[in-house]
Parts: sequence; structure tokens; C-alpha cells
Amino acid sequence: MEIRDLTAFIGSEIAGVTYEDLQRPEIFGLVHDALNRRELIVVRGLDITPEQQIALARKIGEPVPFHNPRYRHPRYPEILVSSNVVKADKPIGLARVGNYWHQDGSFLKDPEAYTFLHGVDVPQTSGHTLFANACDVYDRLPDKWKSTIDGRTAVHTNAKRVRVTEKHVGLSVAELRAVVEADAHFTEHPLVRRDAFTGRSYVYGTPERLHSVTGLDAHGKEAYFAQLDGLIQDPEHIYTHRWTPLDLVVWKSATTFHAATAVEPGHHRTVHRVSIAAR
Repeated sequence: MEIRDLTAFIGSEIAGVTYEDLQRPEIFGLVHDALNRRELIVVRGLDITPEQQIALARKIGEPVPFHNPRYRHPRYPEILVSSNVVKADKPIGLARVGNYWHQDGSFLKDPEAYTFLHGVDVPQTSGHTLFANACDVYDRLPDKWKSTIDGRTAVHTNAKRVRVTEKHVGLSVAELRAVVEADAHFTEHPLVRRDAFTGRSYVYGTPERLHSVTGLDAHGKEAYFAQLDGLIQDPEHIYTHRWTPLDLVVWKSATTFHAATAVEPGHHRTVHRVSIAAR
């Protein structure tokens, strides 16, 4: 097994390891340690079944079934199928997910601790995933912004990403608004948190998920969002994961910003995702 840093600011790549190797406590311990220290790990070419993906997830926490049963794996509710494949005129999974910068589950009261993504069928020329380190973003914040957001909280929501489907047809505007508000969640978290493993401070929340910031008026909020967006999307501080078949990509949900990129027309992409709650 070989472990190397992907970038100076985030990620480790692990090669030459099999599922059987990961059953050995000393091997899995090294992998788990790399994840907690580096926020993100990429295990190349890991040929595993859905059952084995779930079993690996259970080594670090408790798999949480995706909230929408429509996109769960037909046999394994712990797995979200993210796919643009259509069979018998029916999508086999959620085709467009996470194509904006976010931290997984930040709009929830108790977000998942880790995310496991396995590349079942992936193109290598598109459908990449971009990653940035929320600790690194905090470190690069100007001091005036660090002092401005220190001790403040923010309301997170998924309102911008609530999907309107056929079940909403015929609802009045008021009824639709009520449904959106119920599905959107409005949850308060500190803007700056400290990672339990590294002790580093990190920024929690992205403009796409933040509804309001305590103590900041509309002008102040937009100024902060512009500063935050610029730091997250700085090309010099982004790791672009170009998928290869059977990659297993695992990250710490709170400290890792990420965004999916578009898949080229005519290309299929299917990945299996498991969200993991901390024990």
C-alpha cells in the first residue's frame, strides 16, 4: 500500500490496497488516520460490492439511508444512487446532484460526519468532483473577516435546491411555499468551528446554503459571501478529482467543500454514495 498527498492543502491518495487488506486493523487504521488528517482520501481502483461499501462505512460510523427513498439503491437503502442512466424510460438514480459548492448536510441539525462515494461507472473526461478544504479557507480569510465572523452563527437551508416534482402539480402558490419550507430545513450553526481531529478552525457554510448571518445586514452578508466564494473557488486551492473506474472517494463532511461538474452529453455516470453518521 502506498499513501501520498494529493495537494499541499487537501487529500491523500491510496494505491495498492484491496478490500481484504482493509479488513486488517493496522491497514484500515492508516487509511482512517489519513482521512482524519487530510480531510479527503482517494482509494484507487477498489473493486467492491454494495455490501462491501456499506461494511467499510460501518468501520467509521453508522450509514444513514438517503432521505428520499426514490433514489435509494433497490436492495440497499443505505446507498444513494447518483446516475444519469435511464432504463425503461425511468431514471435509475438522481441524475443531477451537488453541482454547486457545499458541505454535505449542513442544513441538518446533525449532519453526517463522512461521505463515501464509489465510482461504479464513470467517464474520465467529465463529471469531475472539485474539493476545497474549509480549514484552508479559514486560514486564508483576511483578519478583518475572521474578527467579524468570530462567535457568530448562521442559518443554513436547502431552500434553493428543493426539487419541484409531479407530486406538486396543482398546488396553489401558498401550498407550494409551505411544502418548500418544510423540505428546505432552517438550521442554525456556528460560522466558525474547530475540527476535533486536527484542532484547526474552519468555515462552516457556503453562500448557496446560508440564509442569514446573525448581526450582519444584507450588505454585510453579501460582502462576506463574495469573500467566501472567492476563497473557495480559488483555482490554486482546489483539488479536481478526475474519476477513474472503481475509485472510492471519502471525505469529512464538515471540513470539505465540494462541487460536482457536468457530464458530457452521451456519457453515462453512476456512483454509489453512503452518508455516515458519527458514533
